[in-house]
Amino acid sequence: MPSPPPDPALRLRIDRAALAANWRALDALSGAARAGAAVKADAYGIGARLAAIVLREAGCRDFFVAHWREAAELRDLLAPQDIAVLHGPLTGDEARWARAAGVRPVINSLAQAQRWLEAGGGPCHLMIDSGINRLGLPMADLGAEAIARLDIDMLLSHLASADEDSALNPLQRARWSQARALVPHRRASLANSAGIALGAEYHGDVTRPGLALYGGVPRPEMAGHLRQVAWPQAAVIQLREIGPGESVGYNATFVAPRRMRLAVIALGYADGYLRCWSGRGAMRWQGARLPVIGRVSMDMSVLDAAAAPDLAEGDWIEADYELPAAAAASGLSQYELLTLLGRRFGRESG
Repeated sequence: MPSPPPDPALRLRIDRAALAANWRALDALSGAARAGAAVKADAYGIGARLAAIVLREAGCRDFFVAHWREAAELRDLLAPQDIAVLHGPLTGDEARWARAAGVRPVINSLAQAQRWLEAGGGPCHLMIDSGINRLGLPMADLGAEAIARLDIDMLLSHLASADEDSALNPLQRARWSQARALVPHRRASLANSAGIALGAEYHGDVTRPGLALYGGVPRPEMAGHLRQVAWPQAAVIQLREIGPGESVGYNATFVAPRRMRLAVIALGYADGYLRCWSGRGAMRWQGARLPVIGRVSMDMSVLDAAAAPDLAEGDWIEADYELPAAAAASGLSQYELLTLLGRRFGRESG
């Protein structure tokens, strides 16, 4: 058998200490509530298994995923009852799997409640739709007989506009409070990352940060509490020189105004570094800024390397990817910037 293949020419540098510090900061900001962690979507691109280990060691005990397979990937690392599956059981087979696995399904409808009960029931969570009109039990169904039969650990709802000072926020909080008074449960949860900053009335017993755990800043007042967790890095796979008038990349969108030294890196839109970074993005090497020129392609981007005369093939450079600034520069949300990061990245954590 051949030896293992070489490492990829792109990697994600992950600051484990920053991730742990962010959870502790969010737990403190949650006041009397305890912070959980949204680790769905591969922990927003960070890597769910790595994130689960770091967050568990920091003290987190409530983890939220979207799909059953995401739960299965974490069962050997976490207590199964600490894993909540947000999408709930769509079939009887899914309900039976959740019971056998010991994970907590989040019930979102009367049909899901009935499936869970028919599978044997047991502790579950219940999502109330307080105004986002995605998943969640309508307020009109709170008094249904199937809901009264559930063994509800956590009563959840989800804020639609917590990152804004919206009138919808207090309206949703009031509906969630109404549901808490009507439906027996042991714990309650409303606030996502941004919702934590809205104050104690939004916290309940468990908050559910996601973006903020990984260094995103959902509201300006949270900026001083959070640290960047992930930095995309890529290796220089070729250096070349071109003369004035020569073009770079697909469709010749950049034409050299002078003789230029270029660096080609192994990072492109297949890795989540999208074409919106064409002519906007930049990389850093030993303090020098290397702008992206031409059109970002599937597996590569091209940089103006004039500011780094000592840069060599095989050197690693780091993307300008501080999340709020990168969102402003690219037009992507901070959520997209993280979750788009592809699986071709190696992971380097420390």
